[in-house]
Amino acid sequence: MTDRTYPDDTAGPFPRPPDTVTDGDGREIRIRESGQDDFEALAEMYENFDPADRAQGIPPVDPDAIREWLDTIVSPEAVTVVAEHDGRPVGHAILVPDSGEGYELAIFILDEYQGAGIGTELLEHLLGQGQATGIERVWLTVERWNEPAIALYKKIGFETSSSESFELEMSISL
Repeated sequence: MTDRTYPDDTAGPFPRPPDTVTDGDGREIRIRESGQDDFEALAEMYENFDPADRAQGIPPVDPDAIREWLDTIVSPEAVTVVAEHDGRPVGHAILVPDSGEGYELAIFILDEYQGAGIGTELLEHLLGQGQATGIERVWLTVERWNEPAIALYKKIGFETSSSESFELEMSISL
């Protein structure tokens, strides 16, 4: 069990995939659940991920390490959602069960798709899918300097639950 804290009030409701949205650059983005069938396409997306956008060592850089990492996060217990443009993944968000009562959130958007609202849509649809599967508690860590991500998480309803390290821990109750 963990001593992680979660807000008393629940957030949402959030939209669920599948859905099609238009991003801030006018691109049509399809948001849908993802799974094992998306493994190779996701591995390719992560191989093209900008090294400057990697945080806390993820996603890994090496192609073999990317596949090993994907094996651990794309599991039957996880909730995963992908954002696609022209049939290829441009964003991926995951809720992975932790050893306690919550799920850890991770979200990744290719550099050329950042700043167009895809992260917001992907995050909201992931949380909506989490609500639909009965997930009640979600947490994440974010580097303190990542102000755009922190602002997004707060806008969605995440609250800071721990600020004792160089990273912030944030949580939300669904």
